[in-house]
Amino acid sequence: MPDIIHLLPDSIANQIAAGEVVQRPASAVKELMENSLDAGATQIRLFVKEAGKTLIQVIDNGSGMSETDARMSLERHATSKIRTAEDLFRLRTMGFRGEALASIAAVSQFELKTRQPHADLGTHIVVEGSEVKSQTPTACEKGTNISIKNLFFNIPARRNFLKSNPIEMRHIIDEFQRLALAHPQVAFQLKHDEELIYDLPPAKLNQRIVSIFGKSFQGQLAPCQEETTLVKITGYIGRPESARKTRGEQFIFVNQRYIRNNYLNHAVTNAFEGLLQEGSFPFYVLFIEIDPKHIDVNVHPTKTEIKFDDERAVYGVVWAAVKQALSTHNLAPAIDFKADVNLVGKLNQQLTKEQYVDEQFSNSLTRSNLKNWETLFENESTSKLFQKAGSESTILRFESALNKAEDEEKVPEEQGLFQFQQKYIVRASKTGLMIIDQQAAHERVLFERYLARQKGNAGNSQQSLFPQTVTLSASDYALAMEIEQELFALGFRFEIFGKHAVLVTGIPTGVTGTEKELFEGLIEQFKKNQAELQLPVRDNLALALARRAAVKSGQKLLPEEIKSVVEGLFACSKPNFSPDGRPTFFTFETSKIESYFTR
Repeated sequence: MPDIIHLLPDSIANQIAAGEVVQRPASAVKELMENSLDAGATQIRLFVKEAGKTLIQVIDNGSGMSETDARMSLERHATSKIRTAEDLFRLRTMGFRGEALASIAAVSQFELKTRQPHADLGTHIVVEGSEVKSQTPTACEKGTNISIKNLFFNIPARRNFLKSNPIEMRHIIDEFQRLALAHPQVAFQLKHDEELIYDLPPAKLNQRIVSIFGKSFQGQLAPCQEETTLVKITGYIGRPESARKTRGEQFIFVNQRYIRNNYLNHAVTNAFEGLLQEGSFPFYVLFIEIDPKHIDVNVHPTKTEIKFDDERAVYGVVWAAVKQALSTHNLAPAIDFKADVNLVGKLNQQLTKEQYVDEQFSNSLTRSNLKNWETLFENESTSKLFQKAGSESTILRFESALNKAEDEEKVPEEQGLFQFQQKYIVRASKTGLMIIDQQAAHERVLFERYLARQKGNAGNSQQSLFPQTVTLSASDYALAMEIEQELFALGFRFEIFGKHAVLVTGIPTGVTGTEKELFEGLIEQFKKNQAELQLPVRDNLALALARRAAVKSGQKLLPEEIKSVVEGLFACSKPNFSPDGRPTFFTFETSKIESYFTR
């Protein structure tokens, strides 16, 4: 039988490696900029065209490469960072595998110019699909200049999987922001299709944060610092009142490398416990310095996931650092950090307490519900409402398949319709008491209304007497441009008004609030939905606006508003659940009520 195993050609092997390293234009941007930082650059310029699909160019003033190193950099597993296996546990540089340039050159038209400071001439190399077309001496600036043209030109299937330009550009901006935050001492510049997006001079970290995210962050940052024998924490946290509805502006860096770690994110948000509104997420930029021997960065091709050898101890230090920053700057009740220096012990006690709370939850819920019903019948004003409702003959008809599904005949005369605790609407029905969550119900009503409005592609708009200017972050501005048509169909009217700013001249009819509040709130809610629910764009926008415009739990409603919510709910195609799947009502059966009085 003939042998069937053979070595892959380098061109194919590089394309396979590219599938891990270069997933989209932003991946190439990250790799090239990290190489520039490793080369000691103090100035890095990034130019992209068509969101990186046509051109990605990174120019730096770093150490440059010799002619031999320039050629070797395009070979697989060629690296200046590793000599022995032990070096893997001492890494403090960004790139180290020696895959990036070879992988990128395998799927693009690649051009490299580089010169060392002491050399008179540099090196110019042109590669196309792993094939070196030319290598010649050239006159160029010191440092390195790399151009990537027509990414995935030789793999059409991969290129077809790229998203729209606004989406790909948002990913590029995300990578750019992370590196700019991690290295505030370096000057960064980003241009897209000749438009200057960022021009960041060297600065302190707090100044860099304001330069990236806007002047609204001035006065909203509290320094955060903690140091133990294991780890050192530095950075900034945002004040609780500046919390957003999305997780986007949360950054953790380990040895200046951006990482994703839900466990440490939980440590930060847990430290904010009791200070944030439900569903809000704090801003933070935290840097963790730790001996590389205590972490493993080589666990994911993009190097954004790492492992700690003592993750619980790191969790405890992060939690304590944020808690102390909140206390020091009068953002939270003071705590005594000298009472117990065993942070891990504190953490264990806290987790044990949380487990106890979870175990007691179901019993307490039952007691709480029973207490609420006792309160309902003890409350004199509520009793009067029952009496009043019983004496009235208000007729409400609900033309919905919901009642048929319950085998419940239409009730010709409602035996009660009132608001309870400013959270629920109580309606008497033939089978018992129907308790409606007013916020969830109204969200369902508005969601279906806004969804239907978008199908017409030109939603009704109420023009603003005093249009407002809304200044967005670069990524939020790119998102607004990406969903511009859908926003127009919903009823928003706006026009470009300077760099990363829009002038809002109209908002959807029937929606209250200022133009700025609505537009910014919609973008924030859209991003949150995008991260948690992954809905189609139109559904996402309809849900985002419904959540902004719906009546809230705790809001007092007028009788006609109560009636409108109920009638609207049962006219919906799916009245049982809110758009995100929460129940809109619960029926407390008559037989269940009678069981409490059975002797």
